[in-house]
Amino acid sequence: MSSDMSDNIVFLDRDTTDRGDLDLSGLESLGQLVYHGITAPGEVSERIAGANIVLTNKVEISGAEMDAAHNLKLIQIAATGVNNVDLDAARERNLAVCNVSGYSTESVAQHVFASLLNLETNVNRFAAEPEEWAKSPIFTRLDYPINELSGKTLGIVGLGTIGKAVARIGKAFGMNIIAFAREGGSTGAIPRLPAKEFFAVSDVVTLHCPLTLKTHHFINAESLRMMKDSAILINTGRGDLVNEPDLVVALQSGAIRAAAIDVLTPEPPPADHPLIAANLDNLFITPHTAWSALEARQRLVNSIVENIEAFRNGEKLNRVV
Repeated sequence: MSSDMSDNIVFLDRDTTDRGDLDLSGLESLGQLVYHGITAPGEVSERIAGANIVLTNKVEISGAEMDAAHNLKLIQIAATGVNNVDLDAARERNLAVCNVSGYSTESVAQHVFASLLNLETNVNRFAAEPEEWAKSPIFTRLDYPINELSGKTLGIVGLGTIGKAVARIGKAFGMNIIAFAREGGSTGAIPRLPAKEFFAVSDVVTLHCPLTLKTHHFINAESLRMMKDSAILINTGRGDLVNEPDLVVALQSGAIRAAAIDVLTPEPPPADHPLIAANLDNLFITPHTAWSALEARQRLVNSIVENIEAFRNGEKLNRVV
C-alpha cells in the first residue's frame, strides 16, 4: 500500500454527512481532496476517474464506475451499510472497501427514545398549538393522551451495540427489557422470547437487526397481528425490515396504536409512498436522521481518517473487502 500523501481523494456526497459543522482537517491532510455536495448516478464515472480513494455515503458505485477509475485503490463508505457498493465487483478488481461501524450508537439510541417520548407524551402536538392555550380556562390541556414508560415492556429485535444501548436507556426509564429470540439465540441478562410471546407481551417493539433475507419484511401482517393493539413500533434500522403497506393497514385499523419510523423504502421516498400518503396521526416519521448527531458525524469522519491511514500502512481496519 502506498503511503504517498498526494493521493487524489474524491468525496461524492459530502452534503449527506456535513452541514458545515464538522472538523474535516484530518481528512484534508490525507491528500488532494475534492468535495461534491451531491452526485447524480450519471456523474459518478467522470468524478472518480482520477481518484485513488473514493468516499461515498449514499452514492452507488458499480463495476462500471470502478472501471472508469484506473488508479482507484480504496472505496471508503461513509456509513455502516455497504449495499451501495458492488462488493463482488470490488473483490474481482482487487479494490479495498471499508465502512465505519459503531459511530452512531448513542445517536440512534437517543433518537429511539425521542420518537417514543413524542408518541407517549404528545409533546410535539401540544407545543404546536399555542393558539389553543388561551382558550383553556385551566391552561393545562388533556386533549391528547400522555403515558409513562415506567413499567412498560420494551421488546428489542437485535441485541447488537445499538440494541444494548437502547436496553440500557429503557432500563433507566423503568421499563422491562426483553429481546427477540433468533433460532439458537443464547440466554443472558435480557430474556429472549420466541416470536409469538415476544410480540404478545411487548408494549414497544424497536428494530435494531441487520437487513438480511431472513429479516426482510420481518414486520408484516402476521407479526403485526401478534402485537398488542396498544403497542408501538419503532424502526431506525432499514426500511425493508417492515412491510410498509401492512403497517399502514395496522395503524388505520387500530391493530397497533402507533409507530415511529426513521427509514423508508426507497429513500428518498416518492410523494405517494404508502406511509406518507396515508397521513396518519398515529405515525411519527423522520427523514433518516437517527444517526446524525453532531458527535456521531464527527466520529464518522475521524474513523474514515483512521481507516485510510491504516490502509496506507498495510493494515486492515473496518475492511469489508
